[in-house]
Amino acid sequence: MGRIFVEKIVGKPVFEQSIEIVERKGKGHPDYISDMSSECCCKALCKYYLENFDVILHHNVDKSLVVGGKSNPKFGGGYVEEPIEIIVAGRAVTTAKRNKDLIEIPVKKLCINAIREYLLNNFRFLDPEKHVKIDCKIKQGSVDLVKIFESKRSVPLSNDTSFGVSFAPLTPTEKLVLETEKYLNSEKFKKELPEVGEDIKVMGLRRKNKVRLTISAAMVSSLISDKDHYLNVKEEVTNKVKDFAVKLVGKELEVNDVKVNVGDNFRKGIFYLTVTGTSAEQGDDGNAGRGNRINGLITPCRQMSLEATAGKNPVSHVGKIYNLLAKITAEKVCNEVKGIREVYVKILSSIGKPITEPQIVSIHVNLEKGYSLRNIAADIKSIVYEETANVQKLTSQIIEGKFELF
Repeated sequence: MGRIFVEKIVGKPVFEQSIEIVERKGKGHPDYISDMSSECCCKALCKYYLENFDVILHHNVDKSLVVGGKSNPKFGGGYVEEPIEIIVAGRAVTTAKRNKDLIEIPVKKLCINAIREYLLNNFRFLDPEKHVKIDCKIKQGSVDLVKIFESKRSVPLSNDTSFGVSFAPLTPTEKLVLETEKYLNSEKFKKELPEVGEDIKVMGLRRKNKVRLTISAAMVSSLISDKDHYLNVKEEVTNKVKDFAVKLVGKELEVNDVKVNVGDNFRKGIFYLTVTGTSAEQGDDGNAGRGNRINGLITPCRQMSLEATAGKNPVSHVGKIYNLLAKITAEKVCNEVKGIREVYVKILSSIGKPITEPQIVSIHVNLEKGYSLRNIAADIKSIVYEETANVQKLTSQIIEGKFELF
């Protein structure tokens, strides 16, 4: 308990400040594809290790790159000239002893198949066999880190000195940006407007209570017959987003401007057309860690960590675990402790120490009038202590896909 510090924030919470900027990169964005490729590899390895060795062996596959391909989209058709490349690099246990036998672990095959399955299940027009080249450059893990990881202690030891950061609650602007992307990539929306691809990016700018949404939406060329059809789809996307926004945050914000594909230049024949539904086909590259943070957003008006969660092992890598722990703790404090307008949680680990024993947990709260730290500090510390003590439960929940990590 002596490692937990609760302090009061002085000043306006983000939702009362004059300017707010929020961004979300959707599931078809090259950066999101890169994050998901690493995470798919991580989950595939975890499941294989558990099924064959009853323990999750050491791995970190958090370095991934999407190298854009080359395509020739056109109204009513088009084709991919050069495939997209996805490369995942990192460390993993590639051989392990079972009894007296040395078992070779098919790391590369597991990872490639996991990425391919994700692409197959999440893109309607991207053929993972035809349009994508996947490679994994995963080597044996560091000896020192493997020893830490394979320790017989009941509580895993932190593999790094690192930190996790999160906050609660989401502002109305943050909710709007997050839910707008999910809406545009929902099954229902794709049935209504199948011409809209999976590569969606939403940028929200709030000036006082007025919000502008700038949406980048890759259009599927084979489903759009001509310029007029394209313009009609853009108009429909704009109108649907406006209606969606009013229903979601109409009492809190005025969504007075929605722009779609502002880079279009009809006079020069520039349209955001894609063959596969993602800009990765046309030279737009992606990199793990450049996309959404633990809450699914990029929030420059907030305290946040640059640590990527994707691909890091869910047992001892605090870069993943502590970001998620910070998010869960912040939400629980916000929901269960009265008088809190805004809360930030920062958790710092120490390499080689049990993950249940962080160096420090720093809590900053913005309070409603009439409340003081004296009234609520004990309740906050109790929540932090409970969540930190039970941090190991997150491992299985991450593997099972119970949390969105980016």
